[in-house]
Amino acid sequence: MPNVVVRATIAAGASLSNGVDLGPDSGRLGLHMPSAWTAAGITFQVSESDQGPWGNLYDDAGAEVGLTSANVTASRAISLATPQLREALAPWRFLKVRSGVSATPVNQVAAAAIVISTEH
Repeated sequence: MPNVVVRATIAAGASLSNGVDLGPDSGRLGLHMPSAWTAAGITFQVSESDQGPWGNLYDDAGAEVGLTSANVTASRAISLATPQLREALAPWRFLKVRSGVSATPVNQVAAAAIVISTEH
């Protein structure tokens, strides 16, 4: 299966990336965090279109979907392999990455380009 690689960039002073197209039928996801990463967990916004509307991603129990700051550090490659993460992200083609959670976003000090790799 071929991989698709895209970059979700969070601008300096912001907490939400541009929208990226993961392509149709994306499978497993991996993130490569940039070396310039202000400590924070990550959460996601998703959409069925690159034009939106964008919504914060929650699981069916009402918890915001993401990774904690303990798991997200500068220069770390992260495989989103837990069944909960894979299932939550699977239906969505378009994705934005947030630094922090929707209630308390964390602005990045420097621009942060997150490399997202997906298997098709």
